[in-house]
Amino acid sequence: MTLHATIDRVTDRIRERSLKTRDAYLQKIARAAEDGPRRAHLSCGNQAHAYAAMDDKDVMATTKKPNIGIVTAYNDMLSAHQPFERYPDIIRRAGHAAGATVQVAGGVPAMCDGVTQGRPGMELSLFSRDVIALAAGVALSHDCFDSSVYLGVCDKIVPGLVMAAATFGHIPAVFIPAGPMPSGLPNDEKSRVRQQFAAGEVGREELMAAEMASYHSAGTCTFYGTANSNQMLMEFMGLHLPGSSFVNPGTPLREALTVAGVERAAAITNLGNEYLPAGQVMDEKAFVNGIVGLMATGGSTNLVMHIPAMAKAAGILLDIEDFHDISESVPLMARVYPNGLADVNHFHAAGGLGYMIGQLLETGLLHPDVKTINGTGLDGYTAEPKLEGDRIRWDHGARQTLNDRILRPAADPFARTGGLKQLNGNLGRGVIKVSAVAENRRVIRAKARVFSDQEQVKTAFRAGEFTEDTVVVVRFQGPRANGMPELHSLTPILAVLQDRGLKVALVTDGRMSGASGKVPAAIHISPEASVGGPLARVQDGDIVTLDAVTGTLDCEAGDFDSRSPASFDPGPSSEGLGRELFAPFRAVAGPATEGAGVVV
Repeated sequence: MTLHATIDRVTDRIRERSLKTRDAYLQKIARAAEDGPRRAHLSCGNQAHAYAAMDDKDVMATTKKPNIGIVTAYNDMLSAHQPFERYPDIIRRAGHAAGATVQVAGGVPAMCDGVTQGRPGMELSLFSRDVIALAAGVALSHDCFDSSVYLGVCDKIVPGLVMAAATFGHIPAVFIPAGPMPSGLPNDEKSRVRQQFAAGEVGREELMAAEMASYHSAGTCTFYGTANSNQMLMEFMGLHLPGSSFVNPGTPLREALTVAGVERAAAITNLGNEYLPAGQVMDEKAFVNGIVGLMATGGSTNLVMHIPAMAKAAGILLDIEDFHDISESVPLMARVYPNGLADVNHFHAAGGLGYMIGQLLETGLLHPDVKTINGTGLDGYTAEPKLEGDRIRWDHGARQTLNDRILRPAADPFARTGGLKQLNGNLGRGVIKVSAVAENRRVIRAKARVFSDQEQVKTAFRAGEFTEDTVVVVRFQGPRANGMPELHSLTPILAVLQDRGLKVALVTDGRMSGASGKVPAAIHISPEASVGGPLARVQDGDIVTLDAVTGTLDCEAGDFDSRSPASFDPGPSSEGLGRELFAPFRAVAGPATEGAGVVV
């Protein structure tokens, strides 16, 4: 199948834009690889320190077996990461069986946005991505590893680990997931109870029961938010094994896939004949394939920030116009909550990523000629893993959707486009996700109500102040202001107003997660208000138009350009719960449209 013209054009544009930075990056990792296996260049004293606690230290000191370094985001507070507790033992056994040695190189922090939503801790969330990249860099700095295995799932964890894997791009990298928890209370029922609680129709006891029935066991949350979008991305980019993203924890298939991942990590080192540096897997085509997957699945808007940061670590420069243009050409093939009623387990059972990749390859919407940890070519990712004893074999995956209410062919999609639009206007530049927004709500023209944080919005809601169509502007929420927290806790409130018949929209320089749902939200607006961006000049009562059809975002006030911007008070976000430690990050963070990076 001939490559789709838009995919070809956008890839060429990215390649041309990134010519100097990508070339410099490839030269850097080539120089790092020239010396061959890393341990050989350590002194005897260095090596003795590195191997002292290992049972097989004599093997390490006297042979050239590959040494695999594990970078783990394990903690037992996050349901998605709790299964990783057992993974190092599994990986050691599998590594030894494959003729390798294995060490846990280091751990990285992993925080849960579901715990910190609407709380001060959420202001550390985005920056935790860069901390994870730094921590993984420290782990790998011992320079003892011929290959690497990354254990991470959730929102900022995978992007941070990818940034580190790209920075150490001369080392092969295999990403191994833990899988989603089994299905619990349906997501639409959970959302209904949340809205009832926001409206005062049910109490906290009913709300707590619904939440506990939804988030109920080890594994990733089952809605299609950022965590599961990350897993999709790793498969589309060839950093997971085929079909491994959405297999439940604690199952024989899950463990066998982990073993198979370790075998690949051992096979692709510089000591063998299949050397595959991570930096060669992460090329322009791989990132374009990842963006295609994001649009076809209706994935999280957070990745519109994370993917540019990941790509930049590999010397590739992305822009939100790349996301927009790809979205305009890629059909929405999946309806997974919040874009539908199904969860990721239902999506996986309906044919999942293997079926989707096959369809997108057949229609020319993916680059087939890419390097992956599974070998050359993306066509291997149409296969489905099956157990044969305790081993994995890959069979032909689904060639027809098994549930067209959840997953549809590219020729007969749920929507012609991926549902992500870039926005431009006198309020700045940002994005909106419309795949779950009804068509009659994609253009909102109304008076603005301006707030400086989400608590002010909640207070106004409780006071009954929203009685007409409103564009809710929440500013001073960008990376330089307070770390750019998600404003997901506003979703139930805005949904209640919408259900009352009002036309409402959110405009913010902050973030909304992949769970943002049916309320139109113009997000990631740059330049952000705290550095004098246009949102700082909006006033209560201004007429604001959010048009997701034409991609415009404007304030109609005649004196708008001549107004002095509102001043930003950093005090509320400057201390408490570790926020004081992140002042240097807030001072240098890049704009959201470029990934809001600190270390890249």
